[in-house]
Amino acid sequence: MQFDVSLADIRAARLRIAGRVRVTPAHVSPSISERLGAETVLKLECLQQAGSFKVRGCFNKLLAMSPDERARGVVTVSGGNHAIAVSQVARALGARALVLMPKTVAPFNIALTEAAGGTVELCEDAIAAFARADTYAAGGMTNVHSYDDPMIIAGHGTLGLEFAEQAPGLTHLFISIGGGGFAAGVGAAMKALDPALRIIGVETEGATTMTEALAAGAPVPIRPTSIARTLGAPFATERTMAAALEFLDEIVVVPDSEAVAELVFLLRHERVLVEPAAACVLAAALRRRSSLSSGARVGLVLCGSNVALEDAAAWRNQFGV
Repeated sequence: MQFDVSLADIRAARLRIAGRVRVTPAHVSPSISERLGAETVLKLECLQQAGSFKVRGCFNKLLAMSPDERARGVVTVSGGNHAIAVSQVARALGARALVLMPKTVAPFNIALTEAAGGTVELCEDAIAAFARADTYAAGGMTNVHSYDDPMIIAGHGTLGLEFAEQAPGLTHLFISIGGGGFAAGVGAAMKALDPALRIIGVETEGATTMTEALAAGAPVPIRPTSIARTLGAPFATERTMAAALEFLDEIVVVPDSEAVAELVFLLRHERVLVEPAAACVLAAALRRRSSLSSGARVGLVLCGSNVALEDAAAWRNQFGV
């Protein structure tokens, strides 16, 4: 299929969600710039409401729904940041949110989702959860897909508009890939504004959803094993694959150990706590530093901060960092 989210859609989303989400800060990091040998700008989306970029897409989707649709409630499949964001946004707009999660999801994410106002229902796995979501949708609820929805993607793309204004002249952008909706929206915005920008998608070993789909030429189901849980989408889609082919110049896959090492670095040197799904972009940039040309200006999107301190401590012990 042809990718179906335009710069106009993203600009409309920005107007729709204005005042509902934070304009998150961006700044040059001297310590990371020194490590990469190029000026590096961090986009601190980890400071967004609900702890990640996900509220952007969720507000855009739910605000575009009719009052009757919101009254019937929304259902979604997620074990991470999308679950938290849908729950918070639905509560803000007076809607019920039912969140279907695999039974293996971290208790930390269940607690955050319920605290945000969502009702959690556990399923055998992600595939079973998606099937159950279709059943609820047939009964009248709106299924808010976490990444295969043009309204969600357009909302996520508003980060790209912000970052382009905050950090003009970027030559390289590193961004995480889960199911691909975030990279799709940000890529659509920033490539439209600057076609010369090089966008590098990042996955972790054990969460190579997009890499495997592109290799196969079609979406393929995976069973994620990476500790970067929020990158563990069970499959890409035709829409997000089309976006990856159009906007991503390459995909870099990094091991969990490197993502954890950079999580620790960012906490120590930038005073921000991020998920492995965010720290992995720094790990990927370090892997590509030899290819950065003189005068390169690098952007790193730190996409989320929903991580339990106990998990971070356990990962440090596991990987010796």
